[in-house]
Amino acid sequence: MGKDQATRMQELADKQDIHDALLRYCRAIDRCDAELLASVYHPDATDDHGEFVGGVEDFVSWVMKGLNEQFIMTTHALSNVLIEVDGGVAHAESYVNSFHLGERDGTMYEFTFCGRYVDRFERRQGEWKIANRVTVFDWESTRPAPVDQWLPEGAFPHTGKRSREDPVYAR
Repeated sequence: MGKDQATRMQELADKQDIHDALLRYCRAIDRCDAELLASVYHPDATDDHGEFVGGVEDFVSWVMKGLNEQFIMTTHALSNVLIEVDGGVAHAESYVNSFHLGERDGTMYEFTFCGRYVDRFERRQGEWKIANRVTVFDWESTRPAPVDQWLPEGAFPHTGKRSREDPVYAR
């Protein structure tokens, strides 16, 4: 027998809350917002990013250091997000394409990562947050950035910032 209307509505609301948390993660990474990043995880959460495996506090420090030392801009985009809710636990698989711009040995380069976030979310005190994340590597590419194809400075009046000075925070 199918789920009743109230159960289906609650499941949809739960999935939307989880999806919103996934998108806040991307904003936090791309804007280098450590506070926002920590807020999408439960305090006792774990993250396995391959090079890093550990608790959320250490993960936030590790990823912020890496982002600031290696890249001048990043963009993370999620697709094919499948969320399966089972009471107060949910499992999500999200395909991630991330694009990074950085300098190595005096040359600008583009680094592209394609993989998946495999997450266990838990609802605690009414909030869905990541309890465990495993980042799955599918493929990557690194190539020199075609700087001759960049737009001239000032071509856009609003440009992305890796801080709370980004236009998204000026609401």
